[in-house]
Amino acid sequence: MINSLIVLVIALLSFSFYEQFSSVLNDRILAQLNSIETLESIQIENLIKSEWESFKTSDESSENMDSAAFALPDSIKMISGIHDFTPYHKNKKATIGFVLNAKKGRKIKVIDYSNIQEILLERTGMGESGETYLVGEDFRMRSESRFFSDKKPYDISVRTPGVISALKGINGRAIFEDYRGVPVYSVYSLIQISNLKLVILSEIDVSEVTKPLDRLKLRLMTLTLVVFLVAVTLSLFLTRIIVDPIKNMRNSLRVMAKGDYNQHIEYKRSSKEIKEMFDALSNLKASLQGAVKFSEAIGNMDVKTIYEPGSANDVLGKSLLTMRNKLIDFKNQEDNTRTMAKRLLVNGLENERRRLSRELHDGVGPYLTSLKHYIENNVEDELKKNEMKKIVDETISEIRSMSNALMPASIDDFGIGVTLTNYIENLNRSTSINIEYEDLTKQENSRITDHQAINLFRISQELINNSLKHAKAKNIRITLSEFDEFISLFYFDDGIGFDISTVKLGSGITNIKERVDICNGKITINALPGNTTFEIELPVES
Repeated sequence: MINSLIVLVIALLSFSFYEQFSSVLNDRILAQLNSIETLESIQIENLIKSEWESFKTSDESSENMDSAAFALPDSIKMISGIHDFTPYHKNKKATIGFVLNAKKGRKIKVIDYSNIQEILLERTGMGESGETYLVGEDFRMRSESRFFSDKKPYDISVRTPGVISALKGINGRAIFEDYRGVPVYSVYSLIQISNLKLVILSEIDVSEVTKPLDRLKLRLMTLTLVVFLVAVTLSLFLTRIIVDPIKNMRNSLRVMAKGDYNQHIEYKRSSKEIKEMFDALSNLKASLQGAVKFSEAIGNMDVKTIYEPGSANDVLGKSLLTMRNKLIDFKNQEDNTRTMAKRLLVNGLENERRRLSRELHDGVGPYLTSLKHYIENNVEDELKKNEMKKIVDETISEIRSMSNALMPASIDDFGIGVTLTNYIENLNRSTSINIEYEDLTKQENSRITDHQAINLFRISQELINNSLKHAKAKNIRITLSEFDEFISLFYFDDGIGFDISTVKLGSGITNIKERVDICNGKITINALPGNTTFEIELPVES
């Protein structure tokens, strides 16, 4: 792996160096070609412009050209300026001419093209394959090709990306195939003087430029191979040095894998040290991973996780098991204490409600009844008597309702089944929601304890109250069942439901869960819209 990494690093460095060198070389070549192309373009433009100025100021009035060699149309003769006469030459010889229409008459002149050709043949800085040439608007050459010297320039078609871009007025530099189909570095621009439009290109073959790159690539590959061989040789030498420490590591890891971190053993030579070292390391890894996972589970209060020590000397494993057992005892004590505290709190609350209910029923109630008899026997005005009796009756009814809400008297006398039946019948008379209740408790020998009955009644009250206030339900269904092993309360409404993971449950459902908890029961909530259910199971207490 180390040798591979070394080779990879060397290869990446070599590739990066090669790419940077290639990029710099490309920029230098294109910059050099640009300088050559710009210089020759300026020279050609200055030559043509100076000839044109001399022509305009001369006194010659005749046509200074061989009329037999040209088929110059009248449309050209009528336009004064500098023209490309090459398409009108009978032999398609590269020619640039001047036309001047003045009061004294028309003057036409053909300039000496050899001067232009001489500028283009300057090859300083062009290497062995470089050349500069001109192309007309018809994509035909206007200067001799150094590679096709036996061909007329006009017979050579040059429809390359550089010519096309330059004729559109876009000067630039790029790498593409030239008129020979050979990849070249090319710099191109447009020479536009009067009516003359010519593209000038300076190019050099890519193969000539990349010869140094090929040599560099070979050197870099050789360097990578040499570094690899040196690295392999050095690694083999170093391997001999680190064998003994590996043996010691093997024996040490074997002891640690058994959980004894303090035992000292003598190291002995044996065969297959490397394989045994990794076997011991795997055992150690498995042992430590098991201990770490077990400790994480304990930290997360997951005391049901199973863990076995690695050996009889696994001090860490034994310590973790002892910690787990003590944590289980502590958690059980804490749960029992918390449940007992809640139960005492709820029982105290219910006892206080029962006391207040009896005070209202047995204390205030008789006084109101006596007051009613007194009014009937001592008030002579019938109108006042009826009004006073009405007020007393309403007060008695309100006291009875308050007493029943605090603690229904029927829960002690007839049990939870009858109490819920009466409670729901009263609700059905006072609300438009349809509430159905099914009592499947045992009428005789019921094993539902008093505190379970009270908590089931309070849970039912809370659930109904939530449906009436928040759920927008139209139908409620309640079933209370008593079995040999457990008591089941099933509650359903067709309201809007709620999202258990996001809704703030508030004190209502929190109270329900706490009452289920103090009865050692379990609750399952399904809060889908149109189908909200609560399933509560309480164990039958002995």
